[in-house]
Amino acid sequence: MFKKFIICTIVACSTFSQAQQGTSSPYSFYGIGSLKFKGTVENQSMGGLSVYTDSIHINLRNPASFAGKNLSFYNNEARPVKYAIGTSFSSTKLKTNTATDKAGNSSVDYLAIVLPMGKLGFGFGLIPFSSVGYKLQSRNADDQIQYRYRGEGGVNEVFFGVGYQLHDNLKIGVDAHYNFGSISNTNIAFGYNDQGQLLQYQSREVNRSDIGGFSFNFGLAFAKSISKNLELMATATYTPLANLSSENRSQFATISIDSTDREFVVTSSEVDLAALNLANTNLTLPSKTSFGIGIGRPRKWFAGIDYTLLNTSEFSSNFISIDNASFENASSISIGGFFIPKYDSFNSYFKRVVYRAGLRLEQTGLVVNNESIDELGISFGVGVPVGRLFSNANIGFEIGQRGTTSSNLVQENFFNVSLSLSLNDRWFEKRKFN
Repeated sequence: MFKKFIICTIVACSTFSQAQQGTSSPYSFYGIGSLKFKGTVENQSMGGLSVYTDSIHINLRNPASFAGKNLSFYNNEARPVKYAIGTSFSSTKLKTNTATDKAGNSSVDYLAIVLPMGKLGFGFGLIPFSSVGYKLQSRNADDQIQYRYRGEGGVNEVFFGVGYQLHDNLKIGVDAHYNFGSISNTNIAFGYNDQGQLLQYQSREVNRSDIGGFSFNFGLAFAKSISKNLELMATATYTPLANLSSENRSQFATISIDSTDREFVVTSSEVDLAALNLANTNLTLPSKTSFGIGIGRPRKWFAGIDYTLLNTSEFSSNFISIDNASFENASSISIGGFFIPKYDSFNSYFKRVVYRAGLRLEQTGLVVNNESIDELGISFGVGVPVGRLFSNANIGFEIGQRGTTSSNLVQENFFNVSLSLSLNDRWFEKRKFN
């Protein structure tokens, strides 16, 4: 099993290194792009719910989940090593007051391993933080292309965290993230002669930011039996404000564009950003707080609610310009849960399947043309047992809507499909001799 996971790791790291495009949203034009969901397919299938923690699944949103009690299945000797990898595909219908279009993209969403060591648990992995992937153009009164915009890249995170079982009912944890990536934004201005014919040469501006720096996340997880068959869970996380460094470049060029939209540089020049004190700038990531609470019957069902507050108004960058837009504080509510007919059934495979569903409502914090960009998602999915122990494969679906057609904006109707493997194995099994 571990060899297979190593192969998956190599493939995933290669994909990340090639700056995958994880979004097709025009709203990724603003700031550092669209923020990615930091969670597993299991979380996504429950509307983004992350309050639930156990000893056989990785919870990327709360480092306290890396710790845990030993399993009775293992005679209370240990917990399994957990590894997980997730991918997704998104199909989006873009709609304005005058036109519609379609877009699609796929991405590797996370790769993680959690190692148990007594009351401690160590987790590390790779996840995307934000993604930029847009192609836009504006036209003049004569329906001629005036400007063309495109962007690509994003910010990824390598994380390492530790969780500790402080008490039978309480776990704490912290993880450190190294954020890295590059964002490129291109703007082409089209010129026409007096007869309305396109000029031979056009003007192009390319701005690139290479981003790096650390951020941290602190977590608490509480679980307590309140009756013979019911267990109460509560979680809290806090991510402080973080300042990242940004190395910036800007280039102006005269280009020609052929009939297939290929661009050929005629002349180019680098902007002296050092003279403008913009070659090296700071980029501020906002602080985030989340709370969750839920109740359920262990290994049978669970239902809960999460609330997250992201202080998006704290975002700032001296280099990344934001036209006709601003940021306000963002928030989201997730409601969801799961149901297992009979987790230890020997005569029915489908009784051991985990059925998940959820709903999320999100205020993204982005305000464009004085319109707040909101998002709604309805999700469901299943987890099917694979191999031995408690390993499973997960598939999740989400349908939703982002944005509005008001104020000449774009409404996105999306359908997401997510796949993951959640694997468990024993690395340090005690050998017994008679």
